[in-house]
Amino acid sequence: MAMVGLFWITEDSVYLGAEPVGEGTGVRLTTEGVETLEDERDRSWGWGEVRGIEVRGVPVRSAARRVVSMTFGTLYAALTGDRELPSTFTTCVETSGGTAEVCVFTAVTGGIYTPEEYELSRALLGRLTDGGVTVADMIAWRREWDSDETPQREDREALLRFWADGPEPAVG
Repeated sequence: MAMVGLFWITEDSVYLGAEPVGEGTGVRLTTEGVETLEDERDRSWGWGEVRGIEVRGVPVRSAARRVVSMTFGTLYAALTGDRELPSTFTTCVETSGGTAEVCVFTAVTGGIYTPEEYELSRALLGRLTDGGVTVADMIAWRREWDSDETPQREDREALLRFWADGPEPAVG
């Protein structure tokens, strides 16, 4: 697994936010289409049926504010023993039949994204739904990435820019 922007990329699919575990909900992007993973009502659509994918409520802060928030959260947990669940955001999948909304956990450490990763991820969602880039492109990168570690911030942004805009990637 590798986290790039809002995406959790495995060797066979891409999740928006974290890959759901146990009873968690999620949204999986595959080469065939989009799947919502919910308790008892999983749904799926082929890419031809998907009109758009939007995200709402994504926790975004500048890199400096993100570090302060993460430090405060770690200190609070250490002092109180109270462990918070990761932050969440809502993914909205628009199809010809309506809109499905699913709450997903953030995948990024500390649960907060930088503005650049957020905006590039939103642009990439648009390219995925209009066919300008495919999930197969993202999975191919993951299969070539020889580490289970998430790339550094600058490298993640370069990948997102490549997928969203087309310039040469700096990673992989």
